[in-house]
Amino acid sequence: MSFRFTVNGEAVEVTAVGSRRLLDVLREDLGLTGTKEGCGEGECGACSVLIDGAVVDACLVPVSQAVGTSVRTVEALADGERLDVLQQAFLETGGAQCGICTPGMLMAGHAFLASGTEPTEDNIREAIAGNLCRCTGYTKIVEAIALAAERSAHP
Repeated sequence: MSFRFTVNGEAVEVTAVGSRRLLDVLREDLGLTGTKEGCGEGECGACSVLIDGAVVDACLVPVSQAVGTSVRTVEALADGERLDVLQQAFLETGGAQCGICTPGMLMAGHAFLASGTEPTEDNIREAIAGNLCRCTGYTKIVEAIALAAERSAHP
């Protein structure tokens, strides 16, 4: 079957079995390999993308459920060579370690920043609670999101 939706602002049409994971369609059919697979069971958040602005685990979403939606992946954050404020903050604070969780953390962080929620440590930790990092104690990731919030508020 054919499925139409938008990815990073561009209309796409893919031919696939409806139950095929959105994660696989993004990586294999559309060549968007920034989204990573960690556990394949929706437990780690490495494959987090935004669907109509909501954070979802792409490993749990059948491509048939993406029809008519707007999907945003980590590739949409940077503007060419210029990093997004959140990506820059991750770079500066050391928020990225091995890199497996980073795309999912960036997308959860991006959704948090877009929500306008007060960027307290507790709020940030709650926003990324669905994303597991096996390399850090989350401190640098939380610092990165807080730094990006500060820079976004005072450009």
